[in-house]
Amino acid sequence: MSAMFDVTVEVGLRDGIADPEGLTIERVLPALGFSGVSGVRVGKMLRFVVEALDEDEARQRVEAMCERFLANPVIEEVGIAISGMS
Repeated sequence: MSAMFDVTVEVGLRDGIADPEGLTIERVLPALGFSGVSGVRVGKMLRFVVEALDEDEARQRVEAMCERFLANPVIEEVGIAISGMS
């Protein structure tokens, strides 16, 4: 019997990969009155529900989605959080 799992995937550029959008945000924030901000990195977060037999299968399916479509493994790193639905 399968179950539904809440999934959150965070995708961001790997360390050492230039992040021009993050640099632009970091440069503009002080001009808007927000000083003391550094190390800005921009990424994306995806939330969805996946059906699987168990959490291990859900994770395997999400990892495959990330490798094939949701992220570029050459320049991006991925964080995955999975929890059973209440």
